[in-house]
Amino acid sequence: MLLIAFLGGILTILSPCILPVVPFLFARANRSRGSVLLTLAGMVLTFDLVSSLAVVSSEWVVRASSVGRQIALWVMVLFALSLMFSRVGIWLARPLVSLGNRIDNGAGRMAGPVGSVLIGVATGLLWAPCAGPILGVILTGAMLQGASAETSLLLLAYGLGSALSLGVLILAGRGLADRLKLSLPITTWLRRGTGVVVLLAAVAIGTGADDRLLASTSSQGAATLEQGVLKNVPKAIDYLVEKASAAPLESLQPQGEMPSLEGAVQWLNSPPLSSESLRGKVVLVDFWTYDCINCQRTLPYVNDWARKYEKEGLVVIGVHTPEYGYEKIIDNVREQVRKLGINYPVAIDNQYAIWRAFNNQYWPAHYFIDAKGQVRYSHFGEGRYAEQERVIEQLLEEAKASQ
Repeated sequence: MLLIAFLGGILTILSPCILPVVPFLFARANRSRGSVLLTLAGMVLTFDLVSSLAVVSSEWVVRASSVGRQIALWVMVLFALSLMFSRVGIWLARPLVSLGNRIDNGAGRMAGPVGSVLIGVATGLLWAPCAGPILGVILTGAMLQGASAETSLLLLAYGLGSALSLGVLILAGRGLADRLKLSLPITTWLRRGTGVVVLLAAVAIGTGADDRLLASTSSQGAATLEQGVLKNVPKAIDYLVEKASAAPLESLQPQGEMPSLEGAVQWLNSPPLSSESLRGKVVLVDFWTYDCINCQRTLPYVNDWARKYEKEGLVVIGVHTPEYGYEKIIDNVREQVRKLGINYPVAIDNQYAIWRAFNNQYWPAHYFIDAKGQVRYSHFGEGRYAEQERVIEQLLEEAKASQ
């Protein structure tokens, strides 16, 4: 499993979710190899720590994670300004902002290894990779079993794989720049241009604009490669592969009774629902979490199905199961439900009770239940929307015929 986690990390270079933090890392490309490696190490260790703590339900952990991201954004803004204006390093030497002077690249006041690690730590706090099949397996296992040394090692292996692919890319770009032997004026303008890009990236992350931009992209190709890794690594998670294989549309054979919906800490847009009360209805259960890019791209389709087929007997239930600590804050979920225009029932599954009942492994995951309460079809990840809609139509037709 460590090998699978490492390979999954390498594949993150193909995912759009890595794009927001790339400018921060490329801004370090002109430093020594040791400095680049320290930055990547800081990113990996911070990602490992934050992801490991995400399974802890304590309120202080959730709050600290959110505050840490805000601090990281300010560090990156100061770093960008230091790249753009060499005098900023001197100005930042004043009380309360002396940290900026340490990371001033233009004035040459960078505090050696400490500054490199600091940028890496800030990047690690801002980096939220797409929860593809491999990372989904690691995080859900941690959520279900609690924080452990094994979980931390798997996350560390995933982060090291990401650092390897990013490091190769950055060092290759650095080598190209060295061969071109750029003049001092050109180098100065490149440094300032990099500072502008870093500043824009920090603003995009701080305002949430990066989520809106990434919503128009797709990580389906990277997810397909990860599925290939899961299937082809010898003796690796055969059980998970079996659960991830969707039934053929032609058969839609019953896969068992609809699992329980008990255990949600709160319901939005509806009183609590149960599998028994939904008999006679065709049900779509959508496991999602609001900061998951993959989920954000599937939600418009789910929203459309909920509106289009409501009068014909379809009930859509969103099960919000958090991936990160700050997604456990109910007010955050309520606000995102409002912003995303979700009007169907949403169960807040902070304790992973419904997730366990369905034996689910992925975000997003769709389970289709017929009017007799039987699970008939499941789909994991993005894509195949037309096929899923045909499943809804077929199950509605069956329900109508039985009446």
